[in-house]
Amino acid sequence: MQNTTTNPIDRAAMALGGGLILLGVVVLGIVETLAGQPYGAAPLTNDAGDIIATPLVDPNIRTGLVIAGLLVLLLWQLYRMTAAPERERTDQRADVTAD
Repeated sequence: MQNTTTNPIDRAAMALGGGLILLGVVVLGIVETLAGQPYGAAPLTNDAGDIIATPLVDPNIRTGLVIAGLLVLLLWQLYRMTAAPERERTDQRADVTAD
């Protein structure tokens, strides 16, 4: 039988890993959209090569957050694979009344 119970370590790892990924992709993507132009990861330059606009959040930070989230989920999965599975109880006791 497959172990489907989650303990506090599982919930914390899922929340941290998923939260980092959502922060890096969704939240900071919305922040970039609300900040306006430029939408790309590269700075915007004019014909002379001068930088006239840069993204609000550095793309390296966003990428680092997503990679950190994936690493947390990877480490959690390695923990789950190496943790000893819970055994089913086969010794069932039956209460018997005395005569």
